[in-house]
Amino acid sequence: MRNKNNGSSFGLLLVLALIVGGSLYIYFSSMFEREAPKITMQTNGYWNLKKPLRVSINDDSGISTYKITFKTSKDTTTLEHEQLLNPEKTLSLNVKAPRGAYTIKDKSIEVIVEANDSSKWNFFKGNAVKKVFKLVVDKKRPRLSILSNSYKISRGGSALVIFKVDDENIDELYIQGNNDKKFIPQSFYKDGYFISLLAWPVVDSSFKATIIAKDKAGNVAKSYVPLYLKQKDYRISNINLSDRFLKGKIADLAEEFEETQGIEGSLEQFKIINEDVRAKNETLIHELSSKISDKKISKFKMNKMYPLKNAQVVARFGDHRKYYYDGEYISESYHLGLDLASNAMAAIKPQNGGEIVYSDYNGLYGNMPMIDHGLGLYTLYGHCSSTKVNTGDELSKNETIANTGKSGYAMGDHLHFGVLVQGIEVRPQEWMDKQWIKLNINDVMKTAKEIIDRD
Repeated sequence: MRNKNNGSSFGLLLVLALIVGGSLYIYFSSMFEREAPKITMQTNGYWNLKKPLRVSINDDSGISTYKITFKTSKDTTTLEHEQLLNPEKTLSLNVKAPRGAYTIKDKSIEVIVEANDSSKWNFFKGNAVKKVFKLVVDKKRPRLSILSNSYKISRGGSALVIFKVDDENIDELYIQGNNDKKFIPQSFYKDGYFISLLAWPVVDSSFKATIIAKDKAGNVAKSYVPLYLKQKDYRISNINLSDRFLKGKIADLAEEFEETQGIEGSLEQFKIINEDVRAKNETLIHELSSKISDKKISKFKMNKMYPLKNAQVVARFGDHRKYYYDGEYISESYHLGLDLASNAMAAIKPQNGGEIVYSDYNGLYGNMPMIDHGLGLYTLYGHCSSTKVNTGDELSKNETIANTGKSGYAMGDHLHFGVLVQGIEVRPQEWMDKQWIKLNINDVMKTAKEIIDRD
């Protein structure tokens, strides 16, 4: 009797062990994984029905079937439905709208994605998932129209454009310039209107500006800004480097910059200073002057700029300087400002106010205050002996901000006066001309306001 009971107990324990073992195997086996497939769609919630939707389905055990459905208020259409003979762990699908969908009147639709994996879970039926994506339908391109713009732009110069964009789902708005440069417009006067200064880089032989408006559904509108291009020649200066200059000014600067530490040769020091250090200093200037306010602008009154009283021009904007030593070419650079000289340590008084965005030492530019005047227009004042403003100060017109000097890469006391539009150096002479400001800034804004008010 004891043996029979022992046998029954052993049998029961064996059955329990098999049940527990089988359960553990099912629980931990990858064949019985319980995670449903993951479905993602690259979308921001808008669709123009033209560009395919990117749908991804992922599952560790492999996807066995999937189905994608397009649903409107009146109809349901199967876009894709497939049973995979060889289950795949990852599916990347380009889903197109059904034929004739572009004629639908619905302002929103649903895209339904269903998928099953190849797991043995759920009595060998696998794991299933269903995901519904609700998308706003937007088939129209933004409506884009130019109201007013400067008649012309000179090489190295500036221009202004004002335009209207009508689209409730606008996502991206910019003006494409040269070399991947994007000018960012500001809201102007009333909702739906925009304004931007443009700049033709002095190093470029031609210029083109195209307004580009993109909405959230991916519709794009473009409009070319009709500017007459005025070519302007700039001087090329061939400069012979003297030993006195190399052993004097360049040797002094070489002690100052980390880029020239350990460099003994005077010509190599000069090349590094003229190219690497200059590039570093100009990168800072470009970063500071590329920032655009997102505030609406209604007026932009600029007085002609002449920050140094009774000054003489000692070096012009746009000079292309090529440096030689004993007849051998060494390096080159562009002079991207206007050098003005007056009395030593003369007071610098800008005729326009703004925010001081920088007031510190900047390598070749020496002590350099920099002012944001709004609308992407900046001015900088290089080689100052001392500064009287701090970063973040709000400046009124005709305030003394600094005194001229010869800090940085300067041989004598003077002011390097620079003007920039959204990170691009432009001719200061234009902004020093009252008539140019009237024709290219004031009149353009006045004309645009008159059109807007009539609308």
